[in-house]
Parts: sequence; structure tokens; C-alpha cells
Amino acid sequence: MQDNFKIPKHIAFIMDGNGRWAKERGLPRTAGHRQGAQRVKEIIRGAGSLGIRIVTFFAFSTENWSRPKSEVNFLMRYLDNFLGQEIKVLHKNNMRFTVIGRDDPLPKYLQARINKAQGKTRENTGLRVVLALNYGGRQEIVDAAKKFTRDVLEERVDLESLDAEEFSRYLYTADIPDPDLLIRTSNEMRISNFLLWQLSYSEFYFSGKCWPDFGIEQLKEAIKEYQKRDRRFGGIDVN
Repeated sequence: MQDNFKIPKHIAFIMDGNGRWAKERGLPRTAGHRQGAQRVKEIIRGAGSLGIRIVTFFAFSTENWSRPKSEVNFLMRYLDNFLGQEIKVLHKNNMRFTVIGRDDPLPKYLQARINKAQGKTRENTGLRVVLALNYGGRQEIVDAAKKFTRDVLEERVDLESLDAEEFSRYLYTADIPDPDLLIRTSNEMRISNFLLWQLSYSEFYFSGKCWPDFGIEQLKEAIKEYQKRDRRFGGIDVN
């Protein structure tokens, strides 16, 4: 690393290009998802040693339900199996697992797996692994607005108390710091309804690699690029 004191504490990933990677190799899309899952494991294994405290993976969006039913069913089952295997590893290594997004219409078996995994690792203090599942940024903001409105109507909070900090407490990510860096693979340059509120002051890094080819070395390159940036959060450089 170029600067050990300028490591992003929270990195969010939009894992794009699984299908493209598979198509280029004449393989089914499911092969791309399987290889992509290996990259998730690699990033999780290496993140802590780099000084990263939180990694968030955009696994399945609210819009992804429009994909072919066979692919959606495969992804749900694969996620269930993945969690069944990986949570033991995360727990053994003192990592905490969290899911953000809506429960419905996730399959009940997957909801049960998620709840068990979150409960098992809740007290762990190492790397925090966040999975955005059945997640949409606009929906998150709408849900937060509804929760706040309900609290106002039930007189638990005062309307005039609302500011950006207060509103953040109603988001799915209430106890998770905003990402310092967003990485998107496959040379796509958009955020696709992901963490719309939380990415306000994040740095963006776009990689030409498809996600199945994005490993720990590519992550180190992204961090090196991040270390060259000057984050001013709307201010000016006084030096």
C-alpha cells in the first residue's frame, strides 16, 4: 500500500459482469455467478489484513427479480448454500455478518438462514461483511421516510428535529458508517440505485475487469488510486 494511514475503512462493491464473463467463455451465466462468489470470498479473506473495517457487496437488487425465474431461483439457492458454508468461517475469524434490504419476497428458507447468520455473528468485532440483498436505494429512502413519519404521528419524535444525521438513523444502514470508496467492475459507470444516500461523499473507482476477474490484487490497485484522492467533503483545500 502507498499510505498505510489512508486506507478506506468501508468499501462498497457493485459486482458487475458475471454474465458477461461467462458468455465470453461460452459458459452458462450460473458459472459466472459461481466464479463471482469465489471473488467475494477472496476479498473477504484479504480485506482485514489491508486495514479495511467494512465491506458491502451489492448481491441482489429489487430490480433483479425481473431476471429469468430459473436464474433468480439459482441465485437464491446459491446464496443459501454460500451462507451455510461461509458463516462458519466468518464467525471463526471474528467477522460480523449483516444484510440490508427488504425481507419480502425473499424465500423463507433464505430469510431463516440470514437471521441465524446475523444472530450468530452479532457480537463479533472484526471485519464487518454487509450483503445488500433485495436492496434498492430509492426504496430504502422511502422506507426511512415512512418510519420517521410514523414516529412523528405517534409523537415519539418532533418533526422539527429532522436533519440529515437524524434521517440517517432510519435507513437500513443506521449503524454502518458511509462507504469511503465505491468500486464497480465491468467498466460500467453508474451506481444503479445502490446506497443513494450513503454515497454522497464517497470516492468512485471503476474497473474494466469483470467481477469474476477482480481479486485482491485489483483491490490493492483501487486502494492505491483512492490514496491519491483528496476528499474535501464539499470544502476546499486550504494547503
